[in-house]
Amino acid sequence: MSFAEKVLQFYRDLADFSIKLPDGFSIINPYNGAQKALVFQLAAAFYQTYYNDSRPRRLILGSSPARRSTAITGIPFEDMKFLQNETGIKVDKFQINQASSGFLSDVIGRFGGRDHFYANFYMNFVCPLGLTRINSKGNRVNCNYYESRKVQHELLPFIIESLRQQINFGIDTSVCYCIGSGENYQVLTKINATYHFLNTIVPLEHPRFIMQYHSKDRDYYLAKYLTALKQP
Repeated sequence: MSFAEKVLQFYRDLADFSIKLPDGFSIINPYNGAQKALVFQLAAAFYQTYYNDSRPRRLILGSSPARRSTAITGIPFEDMKFLQNETGIKVDKFQINQASSGFLSDVIGRFGGRDHFYANFYMNFVCPLGLTRINSKGNRVNCNYYESRKVQHELLPFIIESLRQQINFGIDTSVCYCIGSGENYQVLTKINATYHFLNTIVPLEHPRFIMQYHSKDRDYYLAKYLTALKQP
């Protein structure tokens, strides 16, 4: 199987995933949602374009998909306008933090463009499905897997098995890049200390954190990302 075929099979397996979480928390699963046919069309078009080979790639992991972006499209971190232009497929109700998306697009562009970037890296999340919670005002909002100890505990077997499956795609385990240098990095490091999936984990600040709190230092963080990603 090619790298693309392994990724698509992983997503087909995710379509069957279900779990009972504590009250107020819910999973968002684009692979068995109302737009699942479009999501799989999009995923097939994307991965067959950039991953239709068997070369090893390094892993880049965020925390969990945002409920109005990757948790809808199923394509980690990628810009929906680019996906729509490239594939002709439009997924409804998609929103994205343009500043964060633009930062990662610049990283990809400065690394050498999407062909070169995706030939070297595979991006996903420690928890590959999105999460929401009900806030104090009764609204459903985005949630990271580590925000609740109970949720994290319930999801841990799923997270570990998902990491194991993705490592078996043919991942170069010498180094993994963790987007989120705080709790996401801490949890991933703790998991790795037990299961030894990866030789080294390099923490990188989340683009949302960079653009919200350190936008004036954008070039510094771009250089930091590129230096880390280009290390041998």
